[in-house]
Amino acid sequence: MSQSGINMTEESIRKTLSQINDPDLGRDIVSLGFVKKIEIAKEKVGVTIELTTPACPVKDQMKAQAESLLTELGATEVEVTMTAQVVGQNNPKMRAVLPAVKNTIAVASGKGGVGKSTVATNLASALAREGSSVGFLDADIYGPSAPLMFGLDGKRPDMYETSDGDRKLVPLVAHGVKVMSIGFLMDADQAVIWRGPMAAGALRQFMTDVDWGDLDYLIFDMPPGTGDIQLTLSQTIPLTGAVIVTTPQELALADARKGLRMFERVQVPVFGIIENMSYFIAPDTGTEYDIFSRGGGKRAADELGVPFLGEIPLTIETRKAGDDGMAIVLKQPDSPQADAFMLVARNVAAAVSTRNMTAEQTQPEIIL
Repeated sequence: MSQSGINMTEESIRKTLSQINDPDLGRDIVSLGFVKKIEIAKEKVGVTIELTTPACPVKDQMKAQAESLLTELGATEVEVTMTAQVVGQNNPKMRAVLPAVKNTIAVASGKGGVGKSTVATNLASALAREGSSVGFLDADIYGPSAPLMFGLDGKRPDMYETSDGDRKLVPLVAHGVKVMSIGFLMDADQAVIWRGPMAAGALRQFMTDVDWGDLDYLIFDMPPGTGDIQLTLSQTIPLTGAVIVTTPQELALADARKGLRMFERVQVPVFGIIENMSYFIAPDTGTEYDIFSRGGGKRAADELGVPFLGEIPLTIETRKAGDDGMAIVLKQPDSPQADAFMLVARNVAAAVSTRNMTAEQTQPEIIL
């Protein structure tokens, strides 16, 4: 350690902090512009580091590394403040449809029954828990689940008229997440008997006729499969990206591969695969059972050349939390299953930031 404050200059501090690299972006935090403020009072140093998402998976490690390096430089007292400003997708077409939404993420699956809505609900809730502004659009027009899973059954959204004479719906809010669903506009036991173009039109209205306000992330809970809704979404706005939810067994993996290929064909980046129901945790003993042959999602991700975002256990508590209208990441935040969802959310947030910081932001040509 330095014996005096002679090394404590802004230049020396920046040089020291340049030893910290962002593992996803492959550059140091100084050249990336993450070091926003440096305060020096003799041998006391205060530094503000602004990341590209509050859900950064290496936030705590970066803070600890900065504190250690500044102490080695000679600071007797170090205060490192971690903040975040979510980086948005820079695309004029998306701003025209969703002017104040920074990122749009589709949560999709090749088939039904894999727990996609549970994953989407927990992803949105986890990002909100980390401090992001989040919206949730229930794009599963035929089987809306958001009213139940967000505890909003029986609620109806407000509507107002703009100065231009347009009418806008106001999303409902649950646990810090703005939510919109066709389920809010119809009776709970009413079936949606629409042809594909009608359902696709409803999805467009939920993007254009809803006052989403400022959002860091808008999560789309997609219907299973590769039909009209998926094509409408990819043609209406340039999605920041998609994640594919699967279970480990081969039948689900085969359909997940088809879903991934569909997004690739319409030039939507796929951030990776999430393996849900990866293993069952017995509530009485805590023993893990690989009911659906654990590990298939990781193998599929490796085979398809996309990241594996994490595995989610099958637990009674997760199911019950959804039935009770509160995601497990909020209802039991210290549980192993909540930890699994939080890890997935941080990996998704990191993937979004990496894309926005490195990818050329151009409007893709849709090839059908």
